[in-house]
Amino acid sequence: MAGHSKWAQIKRKKAVNDTKRGQHFTKLIREITVAARYGGGDPNFNPRLRLAVDTAKAANMPAENIDRAIKKGTGELEGVDYQEVTYEGYGPGGVALYIETLTDNANRTVADIRHVLNRNGGSLGTSGSVAWQFDRLGQVYIDARRYDEDAALMAALEAGASDLRREDETYVVTSEMQSFAAVQDGLQRQGIQWEEAELAMVPKATVEIAGAEAQKLLRLLDALDDLDDVQKVYSNADVDEAAFAEVEA
Repeated sequence: MAGHSKWAQIKRKKAVNDTKRGQHFTKLIREITVAARYGGGDPNFNPRLRLAVDTAKAANMPAENIDRAIKKGTGELEGVDYQEVTYEGYGPGGVALYIETLTDNANRTVADIRHVLNRNGGSLGTSGSVAWQFDRLGQVYIDARRYDEDAALMAALEAGASDLRREDETYVVTSEMQSFAAVQDGLQRQGIQWEEAELAMVPKATVEIAGAEAQKLLRLLDALDDLDDVQKVYSNADVDEAAFAEVEA
């Protein structure tokens, strides 16, 4: 979403405490397991697994946890059979929500999501109700305090990215799906280390939201993120900076 990098920064700060860190690791482990199940256990031949492993390493997940998650995915160790399920809905101010989950019980997951939405001024939509408002694009997030913007832009474009923009302390590098892996590699070859990378649902247009509705939306996003089954939440909201400042405080 517009401001997604800002929200990601806030989540990283919250992940410092043990509870949030544990939840974050749980989500990463699920993604590694599912990636290995669908594409095999070798990151060199499985781009999704490679991204999941790189993200886990960036979060300082122990190597043995990563290896165990891969083996559960390939069947070398017993593991849970997670399924990928997406949900679509609306938040305060009519903003669109696209929610990606990995679950072993879809009935439980949809009930939990509906409960959180209803309690926080949102509602669950039907399949396809908001997906058309987003494009699937590669996004790489870089700490803007570490690199000159012009140098980062040149490196990104040379690597095959379509855009680089600054959001506060983060450079957001955008690419088409087919260039996503090449952009990550190209940045690293030029000495630019990224903090996070994902194939994101990027809104085609945004909805401005501020004041009380923005606060309600951020509380809703936080509550959805707290659900173990929820992996990613995207929105087309352009959130007022004041609302982010209050959340950080």
